Amino acid sequence: MSNYKIKDIPLKERPRERLKEVGVNNLSDKELLAILLKTGTKELSVVDLAIEILKKYDLYEMKNLSVNKLKSIKGIGEVKAQELLAAIELGRRIYTTKQERFVNLKNAEEIFLATKDLFYNKKQELFYCLYFDVKQNLIAKKLLFMGTINQSTVHPREIFKEAYLVSAASIVCVHNHPSGDVSPSKVDISLTENLIRTGKIQGIPVVDHIIVSENSFYSFYNHKEILKL
Repeated sequence: MSNYKIKDIPLKERPRERLKEVGVNNLSDKELLAILLKTGTKELSVVDLAIEILKKYDLYEMKNLSVNKLKSIKGIGEVKAQELLAAIELGRRIYTTKQERFVNLKNAEEIFLATKDLFYNKKQELFYCLYFDVKQNLIAKKLLFMGTINQSTVHPREIFKEAYLVSAASIVCVHNHPSGDVSPSKVDISLTENLIRTGKIQGIPVVDHIIVSENSFYSFYNHKEILKL
């Protein structure tokens, strides 16, 4: 491994200068990472530090990194790890927002496939609400609750407040069962009944509640549970 510093790199070849010269789209992965890292260490230039990270984790794996995993790499401290994770998460949100905005989702399977990455490798329950316009186009997605899902933690007022803010015509609730068993519990059924009643009162129907794992899902609508309420 070389031990040159960024000042030893010819000016035109430094990542920030190359960004100005050729544009961000033409930078390599290591150059982009080096710009985010800002500085190297006594032993490694910032470019070498970027290379060390890419040796250990490819770009796909980086979306699942944690602060502790990053800190296991020599030269990455708490601040650098946090800044990298923030940049990765911002990029993910920009991408998913672009992909999802005004997507027409017609059924539970399409919703499951469109949202399954949100729950990948999650060890706790996450409760999302998807908000749709009158044509069933997705106009907003919101993570509203985390932890054990029950009627004391999932507040209808928060769900419908968001619906009014985005002028939603309908709502689909999606939450995960980390155990992998997507069968609805008594709490899930009671919660769904409460949300459907509230939706009827508010004039913004909850048209489905989907319980997901990494590989399967349960739709209250598909099982005609919604129609009974």
